[in-house]
Amino acid sequence: MPDPEGHPALEEMEIGALFAALADPHRRRVIEVLCTEEDGVERTCVSFGLDISKSTLTHHFRVLREAGLLRQVNYGNSRKVTLRRAELESRFPGLLDLVDTHQDPSPEQ
Repeated sequence: MPDPEGHPALEEMEIGALFAALADPHRRRVIEVLCTEEDGVERTCVSFGLDISKSTLTHHFRVLREAGLLRQVNYGNSRKVTLRRAELESRFPGLLDLVDTHQDPSPEQ
């Protein structure tokens, strides 16, 4: 059962929900950016510079949170998000490697 903020527990994360969340280019962009950040970095939702309405932005972050990709924390009048990197790696090893477009490609053998 998700916690009161809507974050699913590790065992509740489903690969289909993660792929559905990542299918949207705006949501995928958020995860790509967070993959480049140090682990545990918190960012505000507006810091990603997505050119969309506030209600659409709220929707996208809700989808990412409910899929289990993000942890979202309320700080009064703002929300900050962090990538659930360790949890995702534990549940779905290598998933974030597929999303992280800033990785150095492996040398060909």
